[in-house]
Order: sequence, then structure tokens, then C-alpha cells
Amino acid sequence: MDQFKKPWTASPDGYRVPYAVFTDQAYYDQEQEHIFRGETWSFVGLEAELPNKGDFKSTTIGDTPVIVTRDQTGQLRVFKNLCMHRGALLVREPRGNVKSFDCVYHQWSFDLTGALRGVPMRRGVRGDGGMPAAFDMVNFGLDALRVESLNGVIFASFSRTVESLASYLGAEIVETIQRIFNRPIRIMGDYHQYIHGNWKLYAENTRDPYHGSLLHLFHNTFGIYRATTQSGVSHMDATKRHSLLKVKPYAATSNESDDNEVYKDVRSYNTEFHLQDASVLAGRKEFDDGVTLIINAIFPNLLLQQIANTLAVRQSVTYAPDAFEIVWTLFGYADDDEEMQMIRMKQANLIGPAGLISMEDGEAVEIVQDAVVRDGKMTSILAMGGGHSCNTEHMITEGPIIGFWENYCRYLGLTSERAE
Repeated sequence: MDQFKKPWTASPDGYRVPYAVFTDQAYYDQEQEHIFRGETWSFVGLEAELPNKGDFKSTTIGDTPVIVTRDQTGQLRVFKNLCMHRGALLVREPRGNVKSFDCVYHQWSFDLTGALRGVPMRRGVRGDGGMPAAFDMVNFGLDALRVESLNGVIFASFSRTVESLASYLGAEIVETIQRIFNRPIRIMGDYHQYIHGNWKLYAENTRDPYHGSLLHLFHNTFGIYRATTQSGVSHMDATKRHSLLKVKPYAATSNESDDNEVYKDVRSYNTEFHLQDASVLAGRKEFDDGVTLIINAIFPNLLLQQIANTLAVRQSVTYAPDAFEIVWTLFGYADDDEEMQMIRMKQANLIGPAGLISMEDGEAVEIVQDAVVRDGKMTSILAMGGGHSCNTEHMITEGPIIGFWENYCRYLGLTSERAE
């Protein structure tokens, strides 16, 4: 555990992160206690997934199973997915509609508010056995979490003292959620992507503005994001927990010589590639601000995206230091006409485990994990943009990643020094 006492920054040439943080069980265990079950708000679902009273969804916060439900009054509730009798998993289905939650093991029954309502054989059978006279069902309700929802996006927290959700997110992140969730939505479906790597490598990836035009051939070659054709900003909230990457086209288009100069040695820019079906990039302008791409990473487990006309949330689910899952939930608006529904369906091919854009991200996580597993004492170097966590009016920076690590150290009580 000595690594928990050492500073993470050892050089003036940038911010350094020890590779052990991606591989050691000790870090993983601390994360579960101090981040996912600590003073944070975690994404658990969308209200559109629970339109009716009695609807439920089973999910996780970190690696802790939870149930999200809407009770008989319509109130949102989140409970640990744990029977209060002997600790059995209470709900095993991913979604459904119920009048009560009944444990398959001994049939303890809980209503939608979490109250224990039924214990078979509580009075015994023919005078034999049964629960003690002092047993009171009032004392054995489900373990409830705090719940807040913003424009239909549901968050939960294990903490009773965590700040309000709006304060936790900060004004610019709140505005971004309100911008995208500006009217009722329609759920289109889910992707599930299991990745053999550490969840924090994906947290780095989603806070890395400039890799998009380097790693992703489709992104760059077909101009969805290219540094020479789009301008962008890289912002964080005041605490630097969350990052917001926004892109929109330059007023003046780039020329071929600009592209060739910037990308002359970049494998992922290839003008010889052409689309046989260009309709995958056909779309509509939806937002008056002209922003065509938003990647909003919300600490610790949510990414909200707008890529052209694809709208989605991505939830990170942790399993082990070298295993996590991304659950992508795609959505459109309830008032989408038929043409827009087809645009969103076609552009859904851009994202997900095999997405024309997104497939390289999972691979990037795994090739880092495979390489660093035996080199825990070595460090990465985060220096692009100056090696500091600060907002920029450009995308050529690693500042949001440094902001993530500064907060990570704060939550785990580690020593983190800024690079000077």
C-alpha cells in the first residue's frame, strides 16, 4: 500500500500517473469504497426507461448491484439489489414491471417503497419455529440510496451528505444535460461492450480531446472530427471532476494543403477511402448553436454524447481491475418524424462496440492494459496542452485527464502534486 502515499507527479515535464493504478486490486477496492460508494453521484438510468408505475431496471454503481424503480405514486427510488434476509440478489432480470420485489431464496417480499411486507412462516408452522417475538419488519426494509433526476437523467448516491446533484455537476454540465434532454425522449435500444481493461483507461479516453482525429480513421478521413476543419473547446466544471468537449465547424473551410501538412504522417487520414453508402453521414441540423459533437464525461461513470444526430448515454460498469463494461443507451426524441428516426438508426452504426468511430476506443484500452500489467512502477506522461488541468478554447490538450486524476487522488486520499 506504499503507492498510496507517494506523489503522482515526479517531473516538471508533465503529470505522471503510475501504471499500477490500472492493475492493482488495492486501487480497485479503494475506488469502490471511496468513489462509487462515496461522496459522488452516479448515473443509473433514464426516466424514459421507467415510464410506468412498477417499472424497474437492475444496474450497478461500480460493482454494487442496484435496483432503479418507480413506485406506485410515480416516485423514483433506488435500492441495493440485496435481500435483507440472507443477502441474496433480489432482482435478476434486467428490466420488468412488478407489484413487489420477491426474493427467490426464502420469498421475503418488499413493496415498491422498499418496505418489507411479507416473511413466509414468520409465525412458524403449527406452533413450531418462526421468527422471534421482537422481530419487526419495519427494521428490515431495503437499503435505499439518495436519488435525484435532472431532465429525466437519473443519478443515485450512497452518501447522505453529498452535495446536491446540480452543485455536484456545475452550471455548464447542467446546461449541457438540459440542452440535449430538452424534450421527451424515446429509447432506441442498448449496446453492451465488455472490455478487458481498466475502467479508468476509458475515463481517460473520453476526456482526451485530441485523440479523435488521430486514432479514428473514420472520424478523421470523413471529416466528422478533424482538427483542421472543426474548432472545439475543452472545458471542466469548477472541481475538474467532469469534462465537456464540444466541436463545431470552422466558419472558413480548410484546404487540402492544410490537411496534408497536419496529417502528413498520420495513418488515420486517408483520402483514398470513399463511402459506398454516404447516407450514413446524411443528417439534419438539430441545435441552433451549431455544435455537431459533444462528449460530456461525468464523474465517475457516465458519458453523454451527441455525435451528429446520434444521441446516447454510456454507463461504465466495473468488474475487476482488468474488466469493465460499457452500456450504451441510444435515444431520440419522442416527436422525431419517420425520416429522423431513420437518420438516427443509420448513424447508430457510428458508435457502439463495432461502431465505425467507436470500435478503436475499446481496442486502445486493451492494448494499454496488456502492455502495462507488468510495469506498475512506471508512469504515463500527460503533458499535451502544458501538463495542467485547465479549460482551453481548443482540443489539443490532456488537461481534462489531469483533472480526472486530481479528483481521483482527492477521493482516495492520495498525494497528487501539480507539475510546475
